Amino acid sequence: MRLKVLFALLAVFTLVVAACGNDDDSDGGTASAPTEAPAPTMTEAPAPMMTEVDIDAALAADLSECTAAPTGDPIQVGMAMDFSDVVGFVDIPGSKLVPFIAEKVNCTGGINGSPVEVRVAEVGQDAVLAAQELLDWGAHFLIGPPFADFALPILQTTGGQVPLFVAASTEPTLADASVNSFLVSFDDYGMSRAAAQWAYDQGITRAIVFTEGEGIPYTGVNPDAFIAEFEELGGEVVSVQTYIWAADTDFSAQVNEIAGISENNEVVFSAALGFQVTALRGQLEGQGLDGLTYIGTDALDATGIQAEVNNEGIAHTPHTSISSGDRIDTMLADYEAANGEALESRGFMALYVDSMFLGIQGILDCGCTNPADIGAAVAQIEGFQGLSGEITFAGTNGIPPKAVPINRIVNGVDTLVATIGG
Repeated sequence: MRLKVLFALLAVFTLVVAACGNDDDSDGGTASAPTEAPAPTMTEAPAPMMTEVDIDAALAADLSECTAAPTGDPIQVGMAMDFSDVVGFVDIPGSKLVPFIAEKVNCTGGINGSPVEVRVAEVGQDAVLAAQELLDWGAHFLIGPPFADFALPILQTTGGQVPLFVAASTEPTLADASVNSFLVSFDDYGMSRAAAQWAYDQGITRAIVFTEGEGIPYTGVNPDAFIAEFEELGGEVVSVQTYIWAADTDFSAQVNEIAGISENNEVVFSAALGFQVTALRGQLEGQGLDGLTYIGTDALDATGIQAEVNNEGIAHTPHTSISSGDRIDTMLADYEAANGEALESRGFMALYVDSMFLGIQGILDCGCTNPADIGAAVAQIEGFQGLSGEITFAGTNGIPPKAVPINRIVNGVDTLVATIGG
């Protein structure tokens, strides 16, 4: 039936065409054949311009199934990293992770068609040389080491004209938006005040504090901040003890003094390393002081309090609280699967990735490539949803007012028990 109908339609179409072909012009000439309208040209709509970095899209990229490689002018990310025994535990894995995430960004087409390139320069004994190498290469912004002995020479080299993200640092003196220097984390004051708030919220009103000395960067500033906040809340600091950071494990003199004044209900605070805190705890428990609460800084996360013996109940202030299957855990698992190695210092890794994305966000915000202009745009970033939490630089001097996680070892598991501030 369908064939009959089709043949009938073809016959009608043939008659119509023949009639048109025999129609004479008014001057007796033959009418010209009808012209066909040109077929419309099919073009793909241009992709919308990216105005905000899409961290989730980058993390989800499958490096075995990438889109066409971006061909625009590259966004150049310089990493001046300290691989020494003191800082290498964070800068070495950080310098491996950032290029991997940049590769994932490029796998999704880059940033508005521009690839992200990363170059790592080890500071060694000469941070100035490493920084100059990256500037000569054309870095649009830098990610730098956490301590002042190398970060300050880098700032002198940039002359304040190139944004520097001091990724894993909590040192407040390294932040200065006027010279384009930014922390990505909360600072010493933020985390130690949060520790004091958490302890006081537990109903603890007495504190024992270990310090290397008033005003000493990190090992003194953190205890100073804890004491100030704890006393302001209404608590009492009943003992302040001195020690040598990263060295002392025999606390017998301090323990004997504490045993004479303790009511076995105090919080013990320090910026000490994991093995020092557990050694101190064991010696205090040897004196029968088994009712004390222990809380420390990010140093506990950095030195593996999660794996220390006698760590149950110890609290600390990590930069990120990672749970199985969350964005950070998945990112680190992807790196391990692709590279055959697990990265150390897991709690710090999001800070390095956020540093790269903050610099890129500055480029998107200003629509520019001049480093000084990028820095000015970074200084106005507000509400940036990073892997390590919400980051705002607008209205600050380069220190984001971030929330501080409080983690505690609960039944052997490092567990988020509170979030302070933000």
